[in-house]
Amino acid sequence: MSDPIQPAVPDFTNRDPNSPQFWDERFEQRFTPWDQAGVPSAFRAFAARHPGAAVLIPGCGSAYEALYLAEHGNPVRAIDFAPAAVAAASAQLGERHAHLVEQADFFAYEPPFAPAWIYERAFLCALPLAMRTGYARRVAELLPAGALLAGFFFLGATPKGPPFGIERSELDALLAPDFELIEDEAVTDSIPIFAGRERWMTWRRRG
Repeated sequence: MSDPIQPAVPDFTNRDPNSPQFWDERFEQRFTPWDQAGVPSAFRAFAARHPGAAVLIPGCGSAYEALYLAEHGNPVRAIDFAPAAVAAASAQLGERHAHLVEQADFFAYEPPFAPAWIYERAFLCALPLAMRTGYARRVAELLPAGALLAGFFFLGATPKGPPFGIERSELDALLAPDFELIEDEAVTDSIPIFAGRERWMTWRRRG
């Protein structure tokens, strides 16, 4: 499988994706190749099947999906630990919905509701590999039995990142202790950086 197409990378000062400043630099220089600049079709289809679900969006970036959910009546909170990402999301959401985005650390954040759905979109693949176990533990803590972790998963190891791809066997081992996979679908409208490497998956929290 060929590597995803990568745009030219500006000369950034910060190279540590654990740091909010890493992401601030990229938003400030408008280098956001992971940003679809819209709402993916698989997301729309899933949201239509789960009307009214309370949704948490970690690593929300520009938060197009948060606005879509708010406009369709879903309780939603979008969080990001980078101030520039939160500013972009607030601008996207507008004055009416800006309160739905918060600057927060996913690993310590307590949402104002029990999520029925955590939306995964370029968050797991943005995390350094050492943080994956913590990610799986935190989504399991936040989701009650029967709730869903659903979204796009970037598959196949990558020599460097972000995005950091994950082998399918590693993803299964990471999530299977607390979740069962109930949907696994091809994605046909990926943006270049993810093309051919992502699948829409829905994982249900075990009781």
